[in-house]
Order: sequence, then C-alpha cells, then structure tokens
Amino acid sequence: MWPKKSDMEAGGLRPIPMALESPEQLWFFIRKVYSIIAIQVLVTVAVAATVNFVGPVTHFLVHTKAGLALYIVIIFIPFIVLCPLYYYYQLRPVNYILLGVFTIALGFVVGLTCAFTSGKVILESATLTAVAVVSLTLYTFWAARRGHDFSFLGPFLFGAFIAVLLFALIQCPGRIAKEEVSLLGFLFLHYAFQF
Repeated sequence: MWPKKSDMEAGGLRPIPMALESPEQLWFFIRKVYSIIAIQVLVTVAVAATVNFVGPVTHFLVHTKAGLALYIVIIFIPFIVLCPLYYYYQLRPVNYILLGVFTIALGFVVGLTCAFTSGKVILESATLTAVAVVSLTLYTFWAARRGHDFSFLGPFLFGAFIAVLLFALIQCPGRIAKEEVSLLGFLFLHYAFQF
C-alpha cells in the first residue's frame, strides 16, 4: 500500500494551528485575546486605585498586623486560582468566573504592592509594562499579517528586548543600575542574540 499521510486525529505530527485557520478566525482570536486583556487591565487598575486612594483601606493594610496577614494571603490567591483554571480552561462559564477571580485577586496584589512602594518605582514599572505590551502588540500584528508562527521565543524576546532597552535608558541619566541588574540584562541580551 501507499504510505499514509499524517492523520491529525491519530495524534501524529500536527501542523501549526495557525496554518489550519483562516485569516478571519485568526483576527477573531486576536480580538478576543486583546479584549480579555483590556478588561483585565481595567479591572486591575480599578481595584488597585481603590486600594490606594481609599484612606481607611490603605491604613488598615499598611499599618496593622491583620492587614499584613491579609496581604500575604491575597498574594497566594492568584496562584491557587490558577490550578482549577488549568483544568477548566474550556468549560465556558467556569473559566470566565475563575479568570475574573484571578484578575480581582491580582488587582488587590498590585494595589497592596503599590501602597508599600514609592511613586517613582510604580511609574517606572507602569512605563516598562506599557512598552512591553505595545511592542508585543506590534509583533502580533506584524506576525499575523505575514503569516508567521506565534512561537514562544519570538514575541517574548522582542518585547523583553524593547523593555530592557527602555530600562537602560531610564536608568542612565539618574543613578546607574546595580551590578546584578546590569549582569542580568547582559546575560539576557547575550542569550537573545544567540537565536
């Protein structure tokens, strides 16, 4: 007999998922992902702003032992929610509810961390995060338009490279970054340019 072609249902070699989808399905998927991310960012900002700008909440969380204990518990909630989210990622209403709980818990973690941190560090973190998101978005649109695969290293290295460059530009005029950060940046760039 003739050799059989690769059967997708048999679990053999599968082609790249993007190669099977039409461009309309790909753009629908991209819109869905970015809609979910936008909602997550808005909820995180709203919860973090509430934690920081409501005086009694900030005072309780920063100046009491019960607030510190609550902060430690809240830090672990997103990690705990990730476990059922891993198993129910295709069960439609449950995965959205778990994603909402994850987002709200992460918003509390961000808000509490901002309550303990100075404004300059928060501004630097927000700027670097925004630059990484914009660079990943540009890479996504470029790759989708050209039909490239969304492999792990391509978008990650592009976004992280842009963020590291901006971090270096932010740190140069003021104080120079510590040796550990410089060494990590060098190792990251060295690793990135090997691929």
